[in-house]
Amino acid sequence: MRQRIAVVGAGPAGLTCARVLHRHGRAVTVLERDAGPHARPPGGTLDLHEELGQAALERAGLLDRFRALSRPEGQAMRILDVDGTVLRDWQPRPEERANPEIDRGQLRDLLIGPLPVRWGHGVAEVGPPTRGGVPVHFTDGRQETFDLVIGADGAWSRVRPALSPATPRYTGVTLVETSLDDVDTRHPDLARLVGDGSLAVYGVNRALVAQRNSGGHVKVYAQFRAPLDWHTDPARHLGLSPRAGVDPADAAAVRATLLDLFAGWADPLLDLLRRGTAFAHRPIHVLPPGHTWPHVAGVTLLGDAAHLMPPLGAGANLAMAEGAELAEALAAADGFDDLDAAVRAFEKRTWARAGRWAAITTAGLERLVSADPAQAIALFDEVQPS
Repeated sequence: MRQRIAVVGAGPAGLTCARVLHRHGRAVTVLERDAGPHARPPGGTLDLHEELGQAALERAGLLDRFRALSRPEGQAMRILDVDGTVLRDWQPRPEERANPEIDRGQLRDLLIGPLPVRWGHGVAEVGPPTRGGVPVHFTDGRQETFDLVIGADGAWSRVRPALSPATPRYTGVTLVETSLDDVDTRHPDLARLVGDGSLAVYGVNRALVAQRNSGGHVKVYAQFRAPLDWHTDPARHLGLSPRAGVDPADAAAVRATLLDLFAGWADPLLDLLRRGTAFAHRPIHVLPPGHTWPHVAGVTLLGDAAHLMPPLGAGANLAMAEGAELAEALAAADGFDDLDAAVRAFEKRTWARAGRWAAITTAGLERLVSADPAQAIALFDEVQPS
């Protein structure tokens, strides 16, 4: 009997799992709440690790196409002091392919390929399992039943409550994202400042990071420690001069607040904020490191839905690796009992690895946005000696 497998979420984890299943001739249904692949901005750039994300793409038969799209030069990393002094300037060797960058949108399109994604299918709730399968309840009131539901629907997963009561907690660090378009033509000075890869500047409990994407696009992230509602009272929460609360949708007010927060930093660094247009707020949330759940037949989790961690380069890579590993295990399963055994073994196998990475990235965030900026430099030297 054909197994009915649903993947909830068309992000890197879910699409990798579905694409590997498709390569093995297994039918899979991908459910995504977005109306289409371009319904919202896909986000910035990802560095795909050779042993994780790239290995997953190889299992999907997409590694050569990834190499044609990726930017090995994007591995470059430059660290400046707040006064603009260059502290580190690491450039990859011409043959370096350990962590090449690719835009999230390009990766999404690569993974979707021939997959028949069901766009506009928001999931409200999953389960409880019955003898006939696992019901998926959609936001429009419809329902469909599957033999296996794979929750790859991110931090605020609607699948996770079927397995675990865990909810993400705020880390105390917020990112405010802006961007620069056509940077080489419109902002050549900032293009030179950022270089081919990433630029980072670390201060006391704050940091400024810029990442080059393809097509002359640069993402800029202001990072700082503050309460989740910092914008309601910037004077009290950020130590700034008295001012009224900031409307997060008011780009001019957000820009002015950030310029005050980073006052005294070198003028070219502040230009990364001055020339940004829209500003998006991205407070960093995490699930408890070592998050696990009691096995429930017919439901499992991948990626951020399973082990949300700080965005320090590991999350998407782990998610893709897990998606590919689970798909291969499911493709080898024969019958419903084998399917459940494959899921149970997958969960136990991945929990330990995910727990290690969650602990590493949590400790890394503490050092990158801390009262001692030297900790961030030391972390870089440990990962990428200069």
